[in-house]
Amino acid sequence: MDFLPVFLNLKKRPCAVIGGGEVASRKVSLLLAAGAQITVYAPTLCETIRHWADAGKVRCVATEFDPDVLVGCALVIAATDNAAVNRQVSEASKTRGIPVNVVDQPELCTFIMPSIIDRSPVIIAVSTGGSSPVLARLIRARLEALIPAGYGRLAKLVVKFRDQVKQHFTQAPRRRQFWEDVLQGPIAELVYSGQDAAAEKALQQRIESADGSKPPVGEVYLVGGGPGDPDLLTFRALHLMQQADVVVYDRLVSPAVLELVRRDAERIYAGKERDNHAIPQEDINHLLVRLAKAGKRVVRLKGGDPFIFGRGGEEIDTLAAEGIPFQVVPGITAAAGCAAYAGIPLTHRDYAQSVVFVTGHLQDGTVNLNWKALAQPRQTMVFYMGLHGIETICRELIHHGMPPSTKAALVQQGTTRNQRVLIGDLETLPAIVEKAKVKAPTLIIVGDVVQLHDRLKWFAPTAVNRKS
Repeated sequence: MDFLPVFLNLKKRPCAVIGGGEVASRKVSLLLAAGAQITVYAPTLCETIRHWADAGKVRCVATEFDPDVLVGCALVIAATDNAAVNRQVSEASKTRGIPVNVVDQPELCTFIMPSIIDRSPVIIAVSTGGSSPVLARLIRARLEALIPAGYGRLAKLVVKFRDQVKQHFTQAPRRRQFWEDVLQGPIAELVYSGQDAAAEKALQQRIESADGSKPPVGEVYLVGGGPGDPDLLTFRALHLMQQADVVVYDRLVSPAVLELVRRDAERIYAGKERDNHAIPQEDINHLLVRLAKAGKRVVRLKGGDPFIFGRGGEEIDTLAAEGIPFQVVPGITAAAGCAAYAGIPLTHRDYAQSVVFVTGHLQDGTVNLNWKALAQPRQTMVFYMGLHGIETICRELIHHGMPPSTKAALVQQGTTRNQRVLIGDLETLPAIVEKAKVKAPTLIIVGDVVQLHDRLKWFAPTAVNRKS
């Protein structure tokens, strides 16, 4: 994060704008909306600023910049067409510890002006750190279309009833759940349709009819976090991640996906590596039960899909036995995601008519699989968690009739910027793993479809300082 987003209270506080052109007028307009006391310093003024001066909205001083005029200012903006003056304003402001913005010169700024979506009192700011104001405006335009104009009126309704709700619901989790239900339900729709009086009446009735002392009912959401790319999350997954009081997450959940969880949610790591379980599976099951019985909304966030080698079935079996309500949100499993990003179709009319997903090691740590069923022609095999047993996998497939030249791929950290795809065959794959120092998470794809990788690869990761 290059800049910390903050919102300044500038009501009735003195601010200086250096420059009197159209660019300066746009900044003055924003400061006026924030209630600041503005003085414009410029030898000449554009028509817009002159109009504001005549109306008494701003004070104008027809002079060149003098550092002494900054004394007592809460904020300074430099918007001249003179680079030397802009730099002088920046240096003088920094010396005096005053926040300064120099238009289109982020290197001279101590703060930057974002693109703004105004639904007062709801304010949304979009910034690219000064690198591309045009991109920020495009993002703002996209958000403008998604955010109803009624959001501002909805926020005012919340303010009006906030103290009453706080007194009625003494428990913070219960209070938060009440507001989330209100803001996503019929009362909010009344506000959006302009029926503010009806919305107030409905909200008052909702408060009076609710049992504020009753503890909230907990629930567990078993959510598939996908193979790593946050853009592959489902809308449902993102919605529940934003509602969670607690998230219990696995090792294979990417940092980018975890970043989308509600900021103030408690985070509990329950990752598993071979022979190193942060929390044993049985303890995870009971942890979910305990959190839900405490009234928490719990997201159990898993990499890939929770029902494909994710032990999701074991966890909801415990929840069902304890009478805990739960939901399951499927995710894109690693096989589908990694294969797609590696340009390897799992099925293809000319190469494979079936696909099988296989766990690379069993619960007892062995790789004792039904090799005869796996070593079938025109079938794609995808091995999860197979690196440790790679030599056994390749040896047994060859022993059960597959040609040593059968193509195989290793997809490490698939769908992310750190993705690596290494191509070999059943004979060479173990040596490739050792030589390339391949590490988990890595998916192994075996079958004739792998030969399509060179033709169909499309994803070009752009990781910075990617480790081999």
